[in-house]
Amino acid sequence: MLHCNMSLAVGTKTGYRLFSVTTVDRLECIHESAESPDVYIVERLFSSSLVVVVSQAMPRRMNVYHFKKGTEICNYSYSNTILAVRLNRQRLIVCLEESVYIHNIKDMKLLKTLLNTPPNPSGLCALSINHSNSYLAYPGSATIGEIIIYDANNLNTVTMIPAHDSPLAAITFNASGTKLASASERGTVIRVFSIPEGLRLFEFRRGMKRYVNISSLSFSPDAQFLCASSNTETVHIFKLEQHGPSGEEETPTWSAYMGKMFTAASSYLPAQVSGMMSQDRAFATVRLHTAGQKNVCTLATIQKLPRLLVASSNGQLFIYNIDPQDGGECTLVQTHRLFGSDEDRDEAGVSAAPQSYAATAATVPTSGPVSATLTGYSEDGGVSKGEVIPEHEFAAGPVCLDDETEFPPVSIQNR
Repeated sequence: MLHCNMSLAVGTKTGYRLFSVTTVDRLECIHESAESPDVYIVERLFSSSLVVVVSQAMPRRMNVYHFKKGTEICNYSYSNTILAVRLNRQRLIVCLEESVYIHNIKDMKLLKTLLNTPPNPSGLCALSINHSNSYLAYPGSATIGEIIIYDANNLNTVTMIPAHDSPLAAITFNASGTKLASASERGTVIRVFSIPEGLRLFEFRRGMKRYVNISSLSFSPDAQFLCASSNTETVHIFKLEQHGPSGEEETPTWSAYMGKMFTAASSYLPAQVSGMMSQDRAFATVRLHTAGQKNVCTLATIQKLPRLLVASSNGQLFIYNIDPQDGGECTLVQTHRLFGSDEDRDEAGVSAAPQSYAATAATVPTSGPVSATLTGYSEDGGVSKGEVIPEHEFAAGPVCLDDETEFPPVSIQNR
């Protein structure tokens, strides 16, 4: 796994906070701003000084700040409420309900507007953090789970993936931009596709007893694991294992034999039935103390061990150990408060013994375009550009940062 220095961006009623999570025991607040109340979008560009903020007071305006200098880089106003912002070192994406805006991040110039996109009231979209693979994913339909894959570097549509029968609820890319995970509003099946081809690689069954609202999907840095959180008390972690020709070289087992029998039989069964046979259950799980909260989950390496981080809308951050060999129930090792004073947050830290997982610490592993036409292209699409500070650090040339091994921040809004 990559060793990443985790960041956490939190929007609050009074502004926003940026945290650094370099150790399990300590949550460092590296910046706090109270200039804009009711912040519902805050996105930081990796560990750089660039942060994008949208507040309830001005939901159509995006402000881009250099928070270490305390200056505003620029602002843009749009024709409707901003629902989501995504960014990597090459592009900045702004998503409205029926349009998507693509900016060049080094000078903030608006490059392309996708108008008349299918109604997307939740602002669901994903952008690859790999700037050489700046793929953008967004819903291609409001009634079924179609995913449009758009090349934000070359500004053209790549493919459409028919991912689910019901509308999309969550989508995310892996770190290299070569895989995309998706879930529908039913929340029972999670699928992983190859990018840019759009071929189905994995199916994971989250559960069949009840429909749930999956709010977050996240790959581990090495794309060996995928976590999913929802409005229930359970967070699922799936392992992306290929069961194919490589498995035939291993010692035959009864389960492997039965697996081959099922695979052979599935070719004679209806698609719905054969699909169920190919699905895998969760490799590891987490039982949260409460249900009904909106959670954001991510997988990271902290202090050389794999961890699951879950940030909840009630202002708590939970850190769990993951056994990368055996999976099972993950161990809660720390709880942090994200809201309140520094003293309140320090007092709220509660640690738990790693228990049997400590014995596994020594075994942590190391680590073609489809032509399509979208209606309504425009170079402005009703965008109003505010003042740009010409001397800001990203204007002169390509973005050069010292965080090549880091994931982008986890963002959570107190709405």
